[in-house]
Amino acid sequence: MHLLSGAPFWEALGVSTGLVALAEIGDKTMLLAVLLAAAWRRPVPILCGILVATIANHAVAAIAGSVLASFAEGPWLKWVIGLTFLAFGAWTLIPDTLEERPAPNETTWRGIFLTTTAAFFILEMGDKTQIATAALAVRFEALIPVVIGSTLGMMLANTPAVLLGETAAERLPLKWIRIAAALGFALTGLAVLLFD
Repeated sequence: MHLLSGAPFWEALGVSTGLVALAEIGDKTMLLAVLLAAAWRRPVPILCGILVATIANHAVAAIAGSVLASFAEGPWLKWVIGLTFLAFGAWTLIPDTLEERPAPNETTWRGIFLTTTAAFFILEMGDKTQIATAALAVRFEALIPVVIGSTLGMMLANTPAVLLGETAAERLPLKWIRIAAALGFALTGLAVLLFD
């Protein structure tokens, strides 16, 4: 397992950052970030909550992926991972919606932080970016750079959403961003299938 050195670290970090950032744009957790920003207009506790929730959620996903990679070996694993990335590509083309507006229960820094952390952690469970993080951990066998990269990708997508609120969500070309993310996942899947 590559943890901190060489090209695998930087490759895992870069691919994880890029794929998760693109996949997160227009995702339901990004929509939640917009709603929280519009409801509270306090970006610092919201961003801190997103960061803590993402680190915890993606660490769990990457650990699960790393454990899977250590037990599951053989040529079939390459097909499972490659096809998983191709499926992510298709899944990314489907726009997410957030049906309920969060009900702010407190407006203190602590209340906003805890509400955001809990909401993001729960909403991210089973989400494409969490599953992608697990698959990236299997693909690269590099836990630390995958968690750092996927967390950085989430923050790159959600920080503008929190800071600019609904304006950012309305002005971003979400269709084209989803297509770019889908292509990124598909190319990663094809690279696994053809070159690993």
